[in-house]
Amino acid sequence: MLSGELDVDPDDFSLEKYLSAKTLVSSRSFQIDSYHGSGMVPLADLFNHKTDCEHVHFTSASDASDSDGEEEEDDRSDASADDKPTTKNPTSSPPGSRANDEDLEIIIVRDVNEGEEVYNTYGTMGNAALLHRYGFTELDNQYDIVNIDLALVTKWCTSIFSGRHTRARVSLWRNLGYSGCTSQDTEYFEIAYDGEPQLELSILLYIINMKPDVYDKLICVAHGFVSDEEHETICNVFKFVKATSSNQNSEVNGLEKLPDVKKLLHSESVCSALLSLADMRESLYGSNTLEDDEEELHACCVVNERKLYHSLVLRVSERRILRRLREFASSGSKGRKRKHP
Repeated sequence: MLSGELDVDPDDFSLEKYLSAKTLVSSRSFQIDSYHGSGMVPLADLFNHKTDCEHVHFTSASDASDSDGEEEEDDRSDASADDKPTTKNPTSSPPGSRANDEDLEIIIVRDVNEGEEVYNTYGTMGNAALLHRYGFTELDNQYDIVNIDLALVTKWCTSIFSGRHTRARVSLWRNLGYSGCTSQDTEYFEIAYDGEPQLELSILLYIINMKPDVYDKLICVAHGFVSDEEHETICNVFKFVKATSSNQNSEVNGLEKLPDVKKLLHSESVCSALLSLADMRESLYGSNTLEDDEEELHACCVVNERKLYHSLVLRVSERRILRRLREFASSGSKGRKRKHP
């Protein structure tokens, strides 16, 4: 196609212009409903995101009817408002309105003062997801996480134990029905904003550090632990800890809640492993310290250095989580030492 025939500038079809347009569309599109999927909606795509402080929700009549049906089936549903970024529609439209299944409604969920920007929410996402999907970040995002790849865990393990030991322990962990999160053929574990590691990571480190006789005992009872049900999986964590305990003392027999089990999982060896993993994960950021990054972020201008600013926000937020992971592991290790002198 000759550009002269259409009177267009060939520069408008450059890769840079394409990426700019694609970024604009992808950063402003959102999930409309189950029928339309993701797309841009006039007016609705003008609102920016603010975590847990949004003023409006978007919903469609089809969403409301689906929600009503679910409530009829189970009036005691445990679903929370955080699970859906929209609110429920009225069951009937006001007189004279022309609302139908194709309408998308904007509902005010928080008061807005005159002159304030009106915010929407794109969901509960950490800075990595916000930056990847929408091109921005938020300071002190409570939904931030840090990923630790399974490959990093096995690398740490083989630095202490043999490759055979590593493969056997990971295999048993999988046979017990556990796995990490997966994305693009990568398996990883999440470290929460408060520094607490994912339960599956704690269990894997616990298995890796088991003494041979306890490991053999666990193999014998492993067949009774596998389950796809979430409730049964939690119960199996209790069974797992009791089966691998060196003695049936009151500390183990008195387990009633998952936090109690987690405390037993975080033995001195597991906490030591978490500290090593935190160091290995942080080494990926290079030689700069967290304090160096915080100083650079403080001096960075979000208007003139937008890309640098948001990359620094993500970097600082992740390194702060790793610091909390160290604090979590250190406090757990000290607690075990005091309890078992």
